[in-house]
Amino acid sequence: MADYVLGIDQSTQGTKALLFDQIGNLICRTDLPHRQIINEKGFVEHNPIEIYQNTIQVVKNLIEKANIDKDDVKVLGISNQRETALCWDRKTGEPVYNAIVWQCARGAKICETLEQDGYAKMIRSHTGLQLSPYFSAAKLAWVLKEVPGAKEKAEKGELCCGTIDSWLVYQLTGGKEFRTDYSNASRTQLFNISTLSWDKEVCDAFGILPECLPKVTDSDGEFGFTDFDGYFNQKIPIHGVLGDSHGALFGQGCLNKGMIKTTYGTGSSIMMNIGETPVLSESVVTSLAWKMNGKVSYVLEGNINYTGAVITWLKDDLKLIESPGETEKLAKRANPKDTSYLVPAFSGLGAPYWDSEAKATIWGMSRTTKREEIVKAALESIAYQITDVIEAMSRESGITIEELRVDGGPTKNAYLMQFQSDMAQIPVKVPSAEELSGIGAAYTAGLAVGIYRKETIFSQINRKQFVPVMEDEVRKLKYQGWKEAVKKVLSK
Repeated sequence: MADYVLGIDQSTQGTKALLFDQIGNLICRTDLPHRQIINEKGFVEHNPIEIYQNTIQVVKNLIEKANIDKDDVKVLGISNQRETALCWDRKTGEPVYNAIVWQCARGAKICETLEQDGYAKMIRSHTGLQLSPYFSAAKLAWVLKEVPGAKEKAEKGELCCGTIDSWLVYQLTGGKEFRTDYSNASRTQLFNISTLSWDKEVCDAFGILPECLPKVTDSDGEFGFTDFDGYFNQKIPIHGVLGDSHGALFGQGCLNKGMIKTTYGTGSSIMMNIGETPVLSESVVTSLAWKMNGKVSYVLEGNINYTGAVITWLKDDLKLIESPGETEKLAKRANPKDTSYLVPAFSGLGAPYWDSEAKATIWGMSRTTKREEIVKAALESIAYQITDVIEAMSRESGITIEELRVDGGPTKNAYLMQFQSDMAQIPVKVPSAEELSGIGAAYTAGLAVGIYRKETIFSQINRKQFVPVMEDEVRKLKYQGWKEAVKKVLSK
């Protein structure tokens, strides 16, 4: 009889189910996409019912595909898109509105008002986060303000306000558990990272009742039990819950101070473990990595709205490519002397600029700029943005960064990984495994119930290394050109 660990990675584009054996090898994966609901104002939403149904379905598909006995699955870990926020009826479990996706900046006016009223400094000092519509607080505040009946439900104690992890835990446990973990809580902009509790002063500023928020549980703690709507014969514990980027940090084995990783997803999260003491930063944010075994670890993090989504834009909107795999070949064919820069500020710029009003641009084109050069500029924009954040982190923490561990679909692109190493001037290490977010959550769950051991579980990941080869003078010129292009789009 085998002991399997199940991981669910609920991401921006879809939901994956991952099956791991008793030594931590990924043996099977299934996934389903969900709709991206975007209106004429650029509001981005997901249907939470669709996400939950897909979660159940990917698990069913996984068990069938792997051809294993359901009874051999012993524990579930969940990683999730983080700042995406939603509200639902505490009794019925019905959402009062769609989930508002992390990319959506509809809470910008709420944040502007709070800034004008002098709340920004207090919010940052309590939560570690720059006041921004990127985080969950402004999204939840928007729902309470704009959705008929939502505020009244909240005041009666009939509303759950949470993130995707708490929504899945609630549904998977049949409404018995309304919980989140420390990593997800720290990304809502409602959680005090010093007192490790929901912050009443911040909640009041946003008009959100702390009573509507989930119970915060250790990331490796017990979140309840599920049988996946009766699909399993017996209930299994949910024992590892982590925001996707935190899951990737854990899955990458970045457990010590100074270790850093970047997840290349729809957007990107650059995250550095800074140990047990928080460091407040001017240009990036401070969050919790996790709380495990009763002990908290902190991170510095910079978030970028458009990285992998830039490649999607090339494919779906500009029709310049048919698949992401084409970008490497096209970039290599491009004129290396072309000075085109894409600044993908389609929904403003995240760290280290924090300018939600910035507009996207392609700058520096010449008459010879063609399809190949545009694709090259799009790929390079990803590396430039990440380098901006890495440099800010190193400067403000006083920590010299020695290597960058990376994960996510775009890391298959050798052109991008080499360019990233050249720009950041450090080795870039790409693991053989792709699904680091889900791996991190599953490893957390497996460790919590004693299936895995920390001494051995992280040693299995093989890594390919890219080292800097670009001449320093060339690098400086390219990076300076990027900085000039960014200046063109900043609103302030």
